[in-house]
Amino acid sequence: MSSTALGTGRVSTATGLDSVLERANAAQAVVQRFLARIAVPALRVSLGLVFLVFGALKFLPGASPVEDLVMRTWNSLSFGLVDGYAAMALTASLEVFVGLAFVTGFLLRIGLLALAGTFVGIFSPLVFFTGELFTSAGPTLTAQYILKDVVLVAAAMVIAAKALTRPIGRR
Repeated sequence: MSSTALGTGRVSTATGLDSVLERANAAQAVVQRFLARIAVPALRVSLGLVFLVFGALKFLPGASPVEDLVMRTWNSLSFGLVDGYAAMALTASLEVFVGLAFVTGFLLRIGLLALAGTFVGIFSPLVFFTGELFTSAGPTLTAQYILKDVVLVAAAMVIAAKALTRPIGRR
C-alpha cells in the first residue's frame, strides 16, 4: 500500500482511491446496463415520431415546408406520372406507415424496408436539383434540410441491426 502526503498534512492511500474507482465503475456499469436496455427502443420510437409527424403534415396542403420539393421529386422519379397532391399523399402515407411501424414495433421489418425506399426519395433532390440546392455560397437551407437526414439513416441502421437479429418466421 502506498501513501502520499497531501498539502493539507493528510495522507492519501492508494486503497482509498481504489475504493472510489470501484464505486465509480459500479455506478458506470449500472448506467451502461440501463442505457443498453433502453437506447435502441428509445431511438426507434423517436425516429418513428419524427416520420409520423412530418408525414402527417404532408397530408395537409401548405403545411409542409418541402411540399414543392416533394412534388417535383416524385415528378422526376416517376417520369412525370406522379405529381401534385398524389405525390404528397403517397409520401405522407409512406412516412406515416414508417412512423407507426417504428413507434409500435409492429411490422418493423416492413417499416425498415419502406424507410429504405423513403430515403431514396429524401436524397433524390440532391441529384435532380443540385444546381438549385448548392450555390457558390454553399448549400441552401433546403439542401441543409436534406443533408441532416444522414443522421436519420444512421439511426435507422442501428434500429435495423437490432431488429434483424431475430430470425424471420412465426414467433
